[in-house]
Amino acid sequence: MQFDAIVPTVADRVAQEVARRYLEPIVEPVFHVDSYGYRPGKSAIDAVRTARQRCWRYDWVLDLDVRSYFDSIDWELMLKAVRHHTDCPWVLLYIERWLKASVQMEDGSVVPRTAGTPQGGVISPLLANLFLHYAFDTWMARTYPHIPFERYADDAICHCRSAEEAQALWKALADRFAVCKLALHPEKTKIVYCKDVNRRGDYQNQSFDFLGFTFRARKTVWHGHLYAHGFRPAPSAKALKAISRTMRRWTLHHRSDKSLQDLATIYNPYIQGWINYYGQFYRKQLRPTLMRIDTYLIRWARWKFKRLRGRPKGARDWLVRVRRANPTLFSHWRFFNVGSRTSEAV
Repeated sequence: MQFDAIVPTVADRVAQEVARRYLEPIVEPVFHVDSYGYRPGKSAIDAVRTARQRCWRYDWVLDLDVRSYFDSIDWELMLKAVRHHTDCPWVLLYIERWLKASVQMEDGSVVPRTAGTPQGGVISPLLANLFLHYAFDTWMARTYPHIPFERYADDAICHCRSAEEAQALWKALADRFAVCKLALHPEKTKIVYCKDVNRRGDYQNQSFDFLGFTFRARKTVWHGHLYAHGFRPAPSAKALKAISRTMRRWTLHHRSDKSLQDLATIYNPYIQGWINYYGQFYRKQLRPTLMRIDTYLIRWARWKFKRLRGRPKGARDWLVRVRRANPTLFSHWRFFNVGSRTSEAV
């Protein structure tokens, strides 16, 4: 059974933060260099960047998906991992209590749990990392030291020299995870051929998603004029769809009580956040989605200004003038260095 995230009380959050600050300095130095999730000084972008470089050097990827990871962590194995690093009585006591806390459902009923970490807890990311450190990271370093990987929480990819090597690793990892009372998702785990202009042959899977980016062959500019297909990441369709949903929920065109400067102040933190993350690689993929903001701004102008009602072209021309006068007002205008064109859809 999968549970919704467990929302801890304020007192629990404070106590978990104290435990996290005690435990993190102890376990952080032993974590694997290619473990990127929820660690100081490391980020998802670091993992994507490293994966991109290794996909250029290795032809094959084993894309791992651990089934219901956060709900499947075995408590005794988890506590064994914690005890390996500390014998502090209060830390062990509280972590055991948090792990085994029951879930209160929306109807008020209390459902006992038999495995998993308390999602939503301050200490949960650290515990989840510690579990996979032993279940995956150290096992890989010991058993397959020649196969590099990147792991962000339970999302991991391994780089292989051949399809046969990837297949053998898949089988070995399935056995390893079974020992740790975890399971690989049989449909979502897959072997991928990182095909580009220099790689011959064919394979059914030639792309994979990792941390919001889709890796596949894409046009690449060489020396400013030559084009080739390189295996590169770009914002995934799923990520772009999520951005579009968020923008629709803004119902920006109904905010006629706000000025244009107000709208920029309200929404630029969202826009800049998307740019900071998804604009790191193949930024042209992000442009059509973010330029939809201009469509909503045009609709907003037609609602706010009587002279523009019923005049779609007039509203588009108005936005062109505004952008020329204030090219840094919205974050995506600065990012794309937009010229005089706006979105045609209204």
